[in-house]
Amino acid sequence: MLEIFVIAFCLYFAFNIYTSFMQIGYVKEAKKLKAIILDSSKYEEAANYSIEKEKLAIVSSFYDFILFILWIGFGLSYLDSLIQIESFWLKAVIFVDLFIIINWILTLPFELYSTFKLNKKYGFSNMAPALFIKDTMKTGFLFLVFGSLVIAGISFIINSFSSWWIWGFAFIFAVIILINMLYPVIRDKMFDKFEKLKDKDLEVKIENLLNEVGFKSSGVFSVDASKRDNRLNAYFGGLGATKRVVLFDTLVEKLTHNELLAVLGHELGHFKNGDIVKNIGIMGVVMFVFFAIFGNLPDELFLGLSLNNEPYAIITVFMIFSPILSFFLMPLISMISRHNEYAADDFGSNLQSKEDLVSALLKLANENKSFPLSHPLYIFFYYSHPPLVERFKELGYDVKTMEFKEK
Repeated sequence: MLEIFVIAFCLYFAFNIYTSFMQIGYVKEAKKLKAIILDSSKYEEAANYSIEKEKLAIVSSFYDFILFILWIGFGLSYLDSLIQIESFWLKAVIFVDLFIIINWILTLPFELYSTFKLNKKYGFSNMAPALFIKDTMKTGFLFLVFGSLVIAGISFIINSFSSWWIWGFAFIFAVIILINMLYPVIRDKMFDKFEKLKDKDLEVKIENLLNEVGFKSSGVFSVDASKRDNRLNAYFGGLGATKRVVLFDTLVEKLTHNELLAVLGHELGHFKNGDIVKNIGIMGVVMFVFFAIFGNLPDELFLGLSLNNEPYAIITVFMIFSPILSFFLMPLISMISRHNEYAADDFGSNLQSKEDLVSALLKLANENKSFPLSHPLYIFFYYSHPPLVERFKELGYDVKTMEFKEK
């Protein structure tokens, strides 16, 4: 059984490398073409950034593959030999926490390079070392406290029920819903500075837009995202009473009122089309399948890893091998997501105007240096949003001239 999982991981690794090389070659050729969507200087810069990111991804994939071999070869069994605790839930908490912490330490150089070298080189990252350390300490605290509670909870379920995977799925699904509900509150209290919009005229326009589609929220906020990154973004965070509209300060600074309303109109399209509920449903189905698989693994798999079929081992095996299943489900999930994005564009352009949405997307692409062209296979697997070229075509614009053409 272990051999099947190892072969699947090798295929997952090989395909990751293959798609990255295909993407690099494609972007290198596309870079020679006349610039579209982006300004000429940013077109080349965006291509270079895309290529460097993929090169880093290739190195990271090889590194992850080596870690995978080391973990299943002797790492897990060695860690198991160090933790001689009779309490099943305490052993699970310590074992899984150490597994995650060791992995984080070993992959930290890639995070540091991406944040302080690559993203600073292309004018994205504003992260200061002190803020990085502060963020890391807060994240670590949340993980050790709440993550450990979740590990203890799922360990209790595994140890208490023969069909534990059904109850385990319900427990973890409820935890994820709770996290989504509390996310904006946690960000507000521990990481970001949320403020009511200073531009009262914009706030009134946004409130009117929300009321027009029946979206009720706890308010519209601006967040000081620029202290970490210069990229533009906005999102609807939270669920129920915690639901709020969050605008990055970089977005408020760069976009006009009408462009901002067009971006929010797109996001409201997801709300109006029920995409949030659909996504939660899809996530639930995928998680249920995962739990059904990992809840019925034979003892031979754990014997192959020199582990006992106990909560600590089941949780760790889940964490190691679930990315493989996620990867092979990715094309279907990405296809559904791209369909939803087209529908949200249509809704947003009708709510505001096509001109405002196109203008906003152009600014977002230029400021975020998003290269507009990618290899079809790369798009098929990794793109949750359609390429900008295709989005503009659906909105009726010729990307070569950016002139509107009635469809």
